[in-house]
Amino acid sequence: MSSNTFTVTLSQIAKMIDHSLLHPTMTDAEFLAGIKIAKEHKVATACVKPYLIPLAKNELAGTDVLVCPVIGFPHGNSTTEIKVLEAKAAAEAGGKEIDMVVNIGKVLGGDWEYVTREIDEINRVVMRHGAILKVIFENDYLKPEHIIRLCEICTDLGVAFVKTSTGYGFVKQADGSYNYLGATVSDLKLMRQHSGSKVQVKAAGGVRTLDDLLHVMSLGVTRIGATATVAILDEAKKRGISDKPTTITFKPMQEKAGGY
Repeated sequence: MSSNTFTVTLSQIAKMIDHSLLHPTMTDAEFLAGIKIAKEHKVATACVKPYLIPLAKNELAGTDVLVCPVIGFPHGNSTTEIKVLEAKAAAEAGGKEIDMVVNIGKVLGGDWEYVTREIDEINRVVMRHGAILKVIFENDYLKPEHIIRLCEICTDLGVAFVKTSTGYGFVKQADGSYNYLGATVSDLKLMRQHSGSKVQVKAAGGVRTLDDLLHVMSLGVTRIGATATVAILDEAKKRGISDKPTTITFKPMQEKAGGY
């Protein structure tokens, strides 16, 4: 079988998706429209800002779509104490999967004791409240050695997921503009290679098409963060993917300029 061929079901694709509702300008009305999409398409989770957890929980009641709040988002710069309190409050309010951002400056400065302690404290409080933790690295700011070390730390601590990006980690480019790469093929391979078998990998930032989803899935990724949920699932239906296992060939993602 071709390495670009994958056998999937529509439900399997939907359950790969954390539907992202995190844009800073999002109104409650826009949020409710987004929650409706998550509900109708039976995705894995709706990824929400902490103040919207109660509304998300209410809207998703009776479904198997989980509420996934973000912590220290998007820059990871709150104190450990505040991140722990925020994670605890999020889990108590109904968050079942918690996505937190590492302290990027501490990672780049090599203060691995601080980084490890922070992830450990947040992971412990999240698990005590019946939720799981996804640790966001923000790979655009990092070098391969940082990514590898974070994967090793998360494996040692028994974290549920490692995640590439927030989708808001904008880096200043040579022309003065700001942009980001998000999930790159090389970074995903690196994360899968250096994470333990019990640690799952989430790709976020730039996974916008069915082909993108299938490619990262073939690399061992089990979850993606997406705003293009409807487009991805509509394309899946157009290409004949149903609730029966369907074999499909995908177009590989191109490695993005600037990727390792």
